[in-house]
Formats: sequence, structure tokens, C-alpha cells
Amino acid sequence: MNQVKTAAFFDLDRTLIDVNSAILYARFERRHGRISSRQVLSTIGHSLLYHLNIGSIEKAYARAMKHFAGALESDIARWAKDFFEEEVGPRLQPGAVAVLQEHKRAGHILVMLTSSSCYQADYACKAWGLDHWIANRFPTESGRLLGTYHKPLVYAAGKVVHAKAWAQEMGVDLSRSYFYTDSYSDLPMLQVVGHPMVVNPDPKLRAYALKSKWELLDWRQPKVAVPRMQEA
Repeated sequence: MNQVKTAAFFDLDRTLIDVNSAILYARFERRHGRISSRQVLSTIGHSLLYHLNIGSIEKAYARAMKHFAGALESDIARWAKDFFEEEVGPRLQPGAVAVLQEHKRAGHILVMLTSSSCYQADYACKAWGLDHWIANRFPTESGRLLGTYHKPLVYAAGKVVHAKAWAQEMGVDLSRSYFYTDSYSDLPMLQVVGHPMVVNPDPKLRAYALKSKWELLDWRQPKVAVPRMQEA
């Protein structure tokens, strides 16, 4: 009989790191002359709306991907690596380190569940010691991006779709698993796992978490209260 497994899922933006990586990436791309100042401002605007749970991230994502239509996937992966090493890697929140270590000690599978790109998620997992990632993937043809993304987007209810498929394949029991996030948009996934964990939340999620008596965590300091964890 196969052993039931437990996973700990982690959002990236404003959870494992203290900012929205899309804004950092837009500025990174601007410094290298690959996008315009107007596109940077557009990204910042969409990111603010996303943080306030307003607007459509699907439309913003579709618009952003059109810009990369025809780009070599190898170039995108290389730029993502440079970006991660320069801008994202050093931003792992101090409090996240202890929690990642405790889940690993408990024998849980560590999974990044993010609406960021598969390239970014892959580098982050390798750098920070997570086991798997679930992130947005992008169709290619002859090694070049088609300018679209695989649906559903790994966002909101889409995260649940992808997480459930992954969990079924891996033999993971979501009712025993954990999910850490800052965003109200992740409420569908928080409601699926047995241990919803709220990290430096946006105002809407904070209100919902307090009403639901969910645990609130502050990862801005190295010394944090590590949640009680059941062994795998």
C-alpha cells in the first residue's frame, strides 16, 4: 500500500520574497533595453491592481506574452537565470528559511506554487531547496515562444486545478498539506488544503483569515514562530 504524502506549497511573490517579482523583472528588462518605460509602468499598474485583487491578470499575462512571441526559449531561460541571481535570490524572506527547513525535517514535499514563469520557479527551487514547482508554462515551436501560455493560468482557482492534478500524480493528500501565501486571490487554494497559512497578507486576506481563525505569520524577521507540523 502506497504511503500518503504531505506537501507544503509556497507562493513566491510577497510570500517567499518581499516584493512582486513581475515589477522587478520589468525593471530588469528595461535596463537591458528589451522593453519600454511605458511597459514598465504598465506592469507596475497591473501588479498594484493584482495586489488589491482588482482587474484581470489573465489579460495582463496575455498582453505580456505577446511581447515575447518569437523569442528563443533559450534566451528567455538565460535572462531568467540572470534575473533570479541578481534580483530574486537575495530576497528570500528571513522567516521563510526556518519554515522551509522545518517542513523538510518533517519529511514534507516542498512545492513552489506560483503565477510566475516556469523558468523563474525552476531556478528558485534549485537555489532554495524546494522539491517541485507548479508555475506557468509557455508553448514553443522550433525553440521559440508562441506568445501564449498554457491554460488555465496558475492563478486563483487555476492554482487549485494544477495542484490537484500534481497531488494525484504524486500521491499527496491535500487535506494533510499546507499552503503559504499573502494574497486573497489564493483563497481557493487556501480552502483546499488542511493547513492554510497566511503570510504578511493583503488587507482582504487578513480580514478573512482573522474571521476564519487562520494562523497569521510575519516572515520579515529571522526569528518567527514555526507552525506545528505533523510528520509525513
